[in-house]
Amino acid sequence: MAKSATKTITVEQIGSPIRRPKEQRATLIGLGLNKMHRKSTLEDTPSVRGMIASVNHLVRVVDEA
Repeated sequence: MAKSATKTITVEQIGSPIRRPKEQRATLIGLGLNKMHRKSTLEDTPSVRGMIASVNHLVRVVDEA
């Protein structure tokens, strides 16, 4: 069987979670980020896009493939 190519997205944390609401900290952890300048490659789904949108001031989209 042929494996379907899933799109991925790489995000990098550029902002500190210090003095941020618990929801934003939890969203960063959900994205696989917890320290500055760490990168995480995730599957490009609507739920991941929503998480990125909710903390867009703390993360940067590095690569969309």
